[in-house]
Amino acid sequence: MLILGALFLGYQSIRLTQFIIELDIKSIWLILLLSWMLSLFITGFFALFGFALPTQRLLTNQYYYISNPKKLNAVYRFLQVNLFRNLLLLTLWRSKKMQKGHFSGVKAGLDQLELQSKKSEFGHVVPFVITVAISLYLVVIDKGLFAICISVFNLVGNLYPVLLQRHHRMRLQKISNRKN
Repeated sequence: MLILGALFLGYQSIRLTQFIIELDIKSIWLILLLSWMLSLFITGFFALFGFALPTQRLLTNQYYYISNPKKLNAVYRFLQVNLFRNLLLLTLWRSKKMQKGHFSGVKAGLDQLELQSKKSEFGHVVPFVITVAISLYLVVIDKGLFAICISVFNLVGNLYPVLLQRHHRMRLQKISNRKN
């Protein structure tokens, strides 16, 4: 069912992108709504595939390795990703049951946490890149307002989660290095 859901969202992403490109929409509210929907559809496509399949393996271990933790920390602080993290903890991730699904709280759960962070990051980094490409194309065809709106949703819905997952993995790498 997850794969069927992903395929549905993939199809809807393509159709909605075509709709945005073809029509001359003036309503700011409709532009905001369609931009938000496109961001959700694209991200949902990869999220559902990630739940069903080991999509995180499509990126190399070298990609997932945090080679410059100081730079990541600086970006994390500059963009105030911790505020995003706190917002998630107040809403979606408030449930202890949801949190335990990613980390059991014991040493053996660290590997599961790392796997979940890779799955989550893949589910946001690929949509981030695709959405940036769509936004650039929209600028080229003179649909700048759509590009701006989609970019804002992309920043919050994909870039911030990627940075959060990379920050988690940076901390996991420190723990792993101490064990070795």
